[in-house]
Amino acid sequence: MASLRDIKSRITSTKKTSQITKAMEMVSAAKLNRAENNAKAFGPYMNKIQEVVASIANGSSDVSHPMLESRPVKRTGYLVITSDRGLAGAFNSSILRAVYQAVQKRHKSNDEFVIIAIGKIGRDFFKKRGMNVISEITGLGDETNFSSIKDIASNAVNMFADETFDELYMYYNHFVSAIQQDVTEKKLLPLSDISSDSRLTSYEFEPNQEEILEVLLPQYAESLIYGALLDSKASEHAARMTAMKNATDNAKELINGLTLQYNRARQAAITQEITEIVGGAAALE
Repeated sequence: MASLRDIKSRITSTKKTSQITKAMEMVSAAKLNRAENNAKAFGPYMNKIQEVVASIANGSSDVSHPMLESRPVKRTGYLVITSDRGLAGAFNSSILRAVYQAVQKRHKSNDEFVIIAIGKIGRDFFKKRGMNVISEITGLGDETNFSSIKDIASNAVNMFADETFDELYMYYNHFVSAIQQDVTEKKLLPLSDISSDSRLTSYEFEPNQEEILEVLLPQYAESLIYGALLDSKASEHAARMTAMKNATDNAKELINGLTLQYNRARQAAITQEITEIVGGAAALE
């Protein structure tokens, strides 16, 4: 049985841990509010550019672009968005599990696919398993702007155009609520299915649709990546807030159990002392 000093030491250390997890929960809650607002603020721009692209791509059968056309798939690209830090529950593991299972199901060798990693956790996971990580970015802050990921987004689009890979899938956590984040797979390239939820507005294009599409489609693909990153950031903070809340609750339960154990041990020690005193007094009579 553990001594009173050992139990007291465990109670003290668990209380300190619960204070840390409670502080991390509150920090993540504040960051979640900002990240959720950023993701919602990006929505109107994303909807409008999608509406314009859909108007051109679906409105005329004469308009064509390499990013809209499917071709025989020799190599597949996977753009995976994870975090740089852990302590976020199943946020990273669920994404990595989904990508790993998809790779194992679709491909027989590592030569058939490449990885574009956003986030240290994902990068380390794939490199440890010998997978071909051709592009990576880590150290993104909580207040991520488009300039931070523009290079990797434009490189992904250019690699598709250069036929480094023939299709590109994007994996990220879609923010639903503070307690629900869904693993999402989206086929990013080719842009074979572009549709808009809103009623299409009538547009007049100058100089012509082909030239506008040449500029707009890469921006649209890059915007999809940026929008997914904002969504993923909100999911990360929500997952970390939930994980830290659960850790704090578990610490409180452990403290209660240890306190009960400590009180019982102390009561047993007091009873033993009383018994020894009574026994000694009886022996002197």
